[in-house]
Amino acid sequence: MKTRELIELARSREAALGQVASLMTEARGSAHAVDGSVEVTVDALGALKRLWLAPSLASADPSRVSALVLEVVRVAMAEAEQDCFNRVGLLLGEEAGLLVEALSGRAAPARSSDDDPGMTVEEFQRLRGERVGERRFPAASAPVESTVDSDEWEDFDPASLRSDR
Repeated sequence: MKTRELIELARSREAALGQVASLMTEARGSAHAVDGSVEVTVDALGALKRLWLAPSLASADPSRVSALVLEVVRVAMAEAEQDCFNRVGLLLGEEAGLLVEALSGRAAPARSSDDDPGMTVEEFQRLRGERVGERRFPAASAPVESTVDSDEWEDFDPASLRSDR
């Protein structure tokens, strides 16, 4: 890389870093209690953007309500942090997200050891089949020949991928 290219790269990174604060206010995370009694939306800076409490909570024990709200806020914050990591990754590249993780000492929420990996494709298909009443999946169709040239992948930027896995 030539010196001018390095200078341009440094300048573009500096300009992008100036946008991180606005990304943090744009990033959102939402969560709700399993029973649907609490819904919360926050930004990545922790600002509460929306709070909804079910009317049934008016007669509930205040310590239970506060514990429930705090737990839902914690989950929403993790989602907002991940949204922020995804936005920073798209803007500055995956290396910047890893640098933020290293500097903060905290992994991105999706990389944390207690992150729920979700369900497998097979489990999703099985549950889908149960929901729509299918007993067997249709036979797979004949494979389609790929028309993708290997040259198309040369300009692919992995930094455009989400930085959560």
